[in-house]
Amino acid sequence: MNRSFRAAVFLGLCAQLIFPNLSAAQARYSAKQTGDIVQLHDTRTDTTVSVMTSLSNAYEMVVKGQNLIRMTFASVNDFRARPGLNGIPLLAPFANRLDEQAFYANGKKYNFDMELGNVRGAIPIHGYLSGARDWTLVEAKADGSAAWVTNKLEFYRNPQWMKQFPFAHILQMTYRLQEGVLEVQTRIENLSIEPMPVAIGFHPYFQLTDSSREDWTLSIGAKTHWLLAPNKIPTGETEPIEKLLPDPHSVALKDFDLDHVFGDLERDAQGRAVMSVKGKTQQLDVLLGPNYRSVVLYSPNPANARGGGAAGAGGGGRGRGGQPSSASAPATQPAAAPAPSVPLTGTNPNVPNRGFIAFEPMVGITDSMNLAQKGLYKELQSIPPGGTWQESFWLRPKGF
Repeated sequence: MNRSFRAAVFLGLCAQLIFPNLSAAQARYSAKQTGDIVQLHDTRTDTTVSVMTSLSNAYEMVVKGQNLIRMTFASVNDFRARPGLNGIPLLAPFANRLDEQAFYANGKKYNFDMELGNVRGAIPIHGYLSGARDWTLVEAKADGSAAWVTNKLEFYRNPQWMKQFPFAHILQMTYRLQEGVLEVQTRIENLSIEPMPVAIGFHPYFQLTDSSREDWTLSIGAKTHWLLAPNKIPTGETEPIEKLLPDPHSVALKDFDLDHVFGDLERDAQGRAVMSVKGKTQQLDVLLGPNYRSVVLYSPNPANARGGGAAGAGGGGRGRGGQPSSASAPATQPAAAPAPSVPLTGTNPNVPNRGFIAFEPMVGITDSMNLAQKGLYKELQSIPPGGTWQESFWLRPKGF
């Protein structure tokens, strides 16, 4: 062994002793926590996902500086104060609309206590957890194959929530970034002594940054369109999707004013259904796991009077029906000290406004619990006592 070789070996051993985390620092994936913000990063695809753990909401998915998630806020602190329907908000314990101020489960009717204020309107909408601040961080980690953050919400601890939906349960959400794809996994543990109906969903607003709504093309992996009454509740009648969208895999978004419910999803070999929006070069695929049986598409056409208001302009975080979602889920904990400031990662959310498309993963169609009681819906899912329900959807960007 010559002197230069021995010196190289010696220096290598010294480097390992002095810089034991050098390889970790150069790892592809990372999960960085600042206060209640966890940022997942994939260096190879230059993708950053920012999650506010207290809300369990991913408010950014930034690929090479371009944010795929529409924003109506100018800073992280603005989002923290009034999340609205920004990011990837969970709609629970029911998604979208109910046809009355009550729901049915196991053949029994449960009337809402409207005086509590967390359920509102003659046609309640979007549940009351989209702004819940009671989520707790379980873990934020990265390894050689992925970065992830998991949060937990113990629903059964809140008397006001239990009064409206008296099924004790625990929600757990994991955001996992792997190979430039974001998985959003939800797990529900039923602690009740009765089966618990599952009627949750999500309401993310997506955007492309290489073009505007006028140039976007949709591909919808569904076979059935649910007909809606004037109050946007499914009537129980369906029609082939081609009645509404003649070519569901090549839909010019500019020609449609969308607020529609689709079912009978087309599945690939892994049981996943795919919804896509494509611009000039960018594309976003939303893949729904088997337990998501329906999808709502929401994208008002700004050219129409209905779509030209606040919702069509992306203003104020107001969802369909004009009900501020942040008001439906007031904070249940005292105000805390100001959280550390974290800058936004991606493109300026306000310039320009290119429009949006909401692909809303739904466990069941709108009003599924009540329509199941009426015999108009056959796919309502439930969790047995002591059992769990789990499913994921994925966001897969292309062309960035």
